[in-house]
Amino acid sequence: MGTTATDATAAIAVNRFGLGKRASEPLPSDPQHWLLDQIGQYTAQPPAFAAMQATRDIATNYANDREKLQALDGDAKIALRQELNKAARLLYRSEIDARGLNALQTPTPFMEALVHFWSNHFAVSADNPPMLSLAGAFEREAIRPHITGRFTDLLFAVEQHPAMLIYLDQIRSAGPDSLLANRARKRNADGLPGINENLAREIMELHTVGVGSGYTQKDVTEFALALTGWSAGGMGGKADTSEAGIFQYRPGLHQPGDRLIRRRVYGPLGEDQAGAVLKDLASDPATARHIATKLCRHFISDTPSKAAVDRVSKAFLSSDGDLPTVYRALIESPEAWVAQATKIKTPWEWLVSAMRGLDYPDLGKASFSNLLNQLGQPVWLPRSPAGYDDIAASWLAPDALVRRVEVSQRLAAKADRSLKPDELASNLLGNTLSSTTATEINRAESIQTGIALLLVSPDFQRR
Repeated sequence: MGTTATDATAAIAVNRFGLGKRASEPLPSDPQHWLLDQIGQYTAQPPAFAAMQATRDIATNYANDREKLQALDGDAKIALRQELNKAARLLYRSEIDARGLNALQTPTPFMEALVHFWSNHFAVSADNPPMLSLAGAFEREAIRPHITGRFTDLLFAVEQHPAMLIYLDQIRSAGPDSLLANRARKRNADGLPGINENLAREIMELHTVGVGSGYTQKDVTEFALALTGWSAGGMGGKADTSEAGIFQYRPGLHQPGDRLIRRRVYGPLGEDQAGAVLKDLASDPATARHIATKLCRHFISDTPSKAAVDRVSKAFLSSDGDLPTVYRALIESPEAWVAQATKIKTPWEWLVSAMRGLDYPDLGKASFSNLLNQLGQPVWLPRSPAGYDDIAASWLAPDALVRRVEVSQRLAAKADRSLKPDELASNLLGNTLSSTTATEINRAESIQTGIALLLVSPDFQRR
């Protein structure tokens, strides 16, 4: 039976906006409503995350362990450090497996795709033990609860989360005329405290207004001075663990005085000085365009049209950054429903869609962490605050495709033996299944080979 126009639109909804069709689930009868209804159905803390620890508990345990470590020396210290690093890696992997399990089971795949989008937009990198421990909690606590609210609230939750403050070295930042710096000068202390511009720079460059929006290096420095005092409870040992893992404003680190940022003067408001800057950045037209461009690039095309970006940007500004309104404008954009699939799935998107397509009920013995490492996109480890690239060229290298072939063979080997590759291909891809791919699948020497060919076909790797 041929695929109707409605079926084609439904396939776009589940594959382009969602996480890929499950073979056992029917296509939505009203694709746009199916997507929009998920906003109200979304659960920020689904069952897959029930056993995960809160940031405060993680940080308290980490601080206690560090204190034990500082009391040791020699072989005993080396052994405990190795044990603690191993525990951090295990926690990191358990967070990834919980994320993967939820991606397989979620009844709101479009919303989960948005969680993944925002997590990459506000990227942290788990490249040391503290970040290994906190990266998963950051996504669960700062991203997930705020994707159906206002962008301003999401922005504050992200920038004040200990993971972001630690990752971008904000906890080390102190104003040159702060109380702490003045005391250090009086003691003639070596290594006077100073400002760290990482958080200020990434907020402006990546999280809000974006490159080319007109801010200057002076603006970054002034914003960094405004941010001094934004910190988090200690995780380094020999600290009050009741404060570990929570946002704190430390007035002794704050640089006194007015700040001139992007031609606006911000008075000496302490903690609220940086907050006032952040609110202005969140509602700036340049931020609306930056966010709109990234959403359209992610869900529509590597080179989204001006019309689509304008539509989403206008929705952002007219609603004061109400994210459901922004999502609605994205979904209602005609460009989003063009039949040609131009986006290449990232390794994460491809693995999730492959396992959903094969109706995996759970992870089984699979390790999402190991599989994503093999595929070249370890979770929460982009090695840059810019996150992972969201364009096709970044994921089309020959060695990357070879890795997908290897993983597809492993997945196919565990697939249901009663599956018929040609029927599965039609089920998952509808009329986006090309005659070339259909022919290759039909010529496969075994069921497993046919399934593996489907998973690595150009048709399946695009969304």
